[in-house]
Amino acid sequence: MSNGQGTRIGELLDIVIREGGSDLHLSAGSPPIIRVSGSLVPLLQQPVFTPDEMDKILKSIAPEQRLSTFTETQAVDFSYAHTKENRFRVNGYVTQGSVSMALRLIPHEIHTFANLNLPPILEVFTQRLEGFFLVVGPVGQGKSTTLAAIIDRINETRSEHILTIEDPVEYLFDQKKSLIHQREVHIDTPDFATGLQGAFREDVNVIMVGEMRDYETISSAVTAAETGHLVFSTLHTNNAAQTIDRIIDMFPPNQQGQVRVQLAGSLAGIFSQRLIPRIAGGLIPAYELLINNNAVANLIREGRSHEIATVIQTSSQDGMIDMDRSLAELVRKGEVTIEHAYERATDPKTFERYL
Repeated sequence: MSNGQGTRIGELLDIVIREGGSDLHLSAGSPPIIRVSGSLVPLLQQPVFTPDEMDKILKSIAPEQRLSTFTETQAVDFSYAHTKENRFRVNGYVTQGSVSMALRLIPHEIHTFANLNLPPILEVFTQRLEGFFLVVGPVGQGKSTTLAAIIDRINETRSEHILTIEDPVEYLFDQKKSLIHQREVHIDTPDFATGLQGAFREDVNVIMVGEMRDYETISSAVTAAETGHLVFSTLHTNNAAQTIDRIIDMFPPNQQGQVRVQLAGSLAGIFSQRLIPRIAGGLIPAYELLINNNAVANLIREGRSHEIATVIQTSSQDGMIDMDRSLAELVRKGEVTIEHAYERATDPKTFERYL
């Protein structure tokens, strides 16, 4: 890549940081586009990239060993250090025969629960010795940021061996009270499942799996939680009930009964979150929290996950949080508009009752 192009990608990444953006989108024939507070903003003053320029940019910032993946599959994920403080998670992909890229800013600072407007009860899950805790939600809803806050809280308060397995590694943790090792899929381990299986021989206490994408990874994660490890991960699901169904459905039918029993015993909780535009600017999370108690464990074992939403709604005294109640509280506090809250409501009638 020529110096001009190298300077240009650097300038665009600087704009993302300066404008408080979260993402940069690049594709041939279009102006660069950044995402700020959830909205896409075209940089119309910037000239468009040619297909040849896009190809050269990807080749210049992708690790060499990842380029063969791109050639084979027309898609690749990796992390890119723009400056010492600012790293980006990059996805390169092919559209209409030419390279496109989505670059997401990974904030240097790992925030606390309070900074992120997350509920204090998440602290409880950082103190557990074993179990399985999931942070779920659609793409771009802050799951990685919440997971980083949880892991860093353990790092600050406990002397444990923490292992993260990520694709790619996002937040970089400084060792505080804990020993932390971060492994990147495709570079340090071939896949999530292999990295997880290795953890059983590495004297690990806490495991963070960046994403559970397949049967082997989920199976290994459930086993790790059952065998005395504290396991955290993410799934692209909308709520607790859907998450449980997704996990069970990953397994062959003849194994699903056994997995229900395993999950009922090992699950600690499921935290689902959505980022809502804030009236004062920026984004604020609304959330649902399922805590696995005897009632929930029975529903999981008996295949009655459709009843879980009702348990969450009626168990606020146990610390569970209902998404519609969370949205209504944000409206009452003047944090978000009722229109934005309505768009995210699970059940509009329940949401109205909470207002």
